[in-house]
Amino acid sequence: MSEGSAADAGDAPDGPWTGRGRDGRRTAELVGVGVTGAVAAGMIGFLLLYWAQDLPVASELYAAFRALGRGMDAAFGTNVFRHPIMWQSMAVGVLVGVVAPLVGAFLVHREMALIGETLAHTAFAGVAVGILVTSSTGWNGSLLLVALGVGVLGALAVQRLTERTDAYGDVPIAIMLSGSFAVGTLIISYGDGLTGVNIQGYLFGNLAVVTPEGARLMGALSLIVVGGVALTYKQLLFITFDEQAARVAQLNVTGYNTLLVVLTAVVVVGAMQVLGVILVAAMLVVPVAAASQVARSFRETMYLGVIFGQLSVLGGFAVSIGFGLPSGGSIVVTAIAVYLASVVGSGSAATAISTHG
Repeated sequence: MSEGSAADAGDAPDGPWTGRGRDGRRTAELVGVGVTGAVAAGMIGFLLLYWAQDLPVASELYAAFRALGRGMDAAFGTNVFRHPIMWQSMAVGVLVGVVAPLVGAFLVHREMALIGETLAHTAFAGVAVGILVTSSTGWNGSLLLVALGVGVLGALAVQRLTERTDAYGDVPIAIMLSGSFAVGTLIISYGDGLTGVNIQGYLFGNLAVVTPEGARLMGALSLIVVGGVALTYKQLLFITFDEQAARVAQLNVTGYNTLLVVLTAVVVVGAMQVLGVILVAAMLVVPVAAASQVARSFRETMYLGVIFGQLSVLGGFAVSIGFGLPSGGSIVVTAIAVYLASVVGSGSAATAISTHG
């Protein structure tokens, strides 16, 4: 693909997909995205109802939601959906399935996949800082808010380091990744035994880690991420496929790069609840990699990435609940299964994800 305008690089379809076949493909993708959006909106609605369940109108709607959960348990022979804690965990997972591929599409095509892992480790250091503050002062605030603050600061630090090395190179990112995780482990070791925080849940993902406050935070962060991407889509697309041309066009490349890494930090902090620090970066990469096997344009990659991300989350939850396994590993293994299926379905070996050149 030539490095012309970003719109041409990102949205122009290639290959023989024309006429009725292409229209049917596009319709199916839009339906899939629409269903995913409706599910995500429903989950945000549940979080709002759960928060406002004591209000007159909200209490009736919340009771109807609980009745729906009991009906689903009766239909599936489970004892899961009647519990609000499970719905809030699923809400976080569904929202992660939307926003992680949305941001990951830009990261993957810019060969910045490792930055998600780096910011996840930085957010873990934030959790450790929150634990230390809690154990030292008795403060009872949200660990995720502390992790969010540290994660955003880490994102800005990564952006600064990569600018000073004149590229998104491996060295500054690797230093930040290992350094932040080392700080986190030292802090946790220092405060070991002082709090009852489930550290293993933050490392590997655990449905029990999700709190009502954490679920609501994920809902708010998801709206911020979707809004941020929607408002800056053309600019991010231009920079993704031709950063030099964007600079010549006097686009604020540094500002948009900073926005992208901050949005990434926001996603990984929210996703850390169900995926864990070690596995959170997979949802930024694997659904997008799967979509890249069959997509014909960048926009299509985003659509399919969101759909595949949702399939991974829902399938992973089914595995986790059915077999009593950690949610993070279940979701990532399901995502890899979707990726392998897309490779087989594409009729070729894995192709290069980046569309530069």
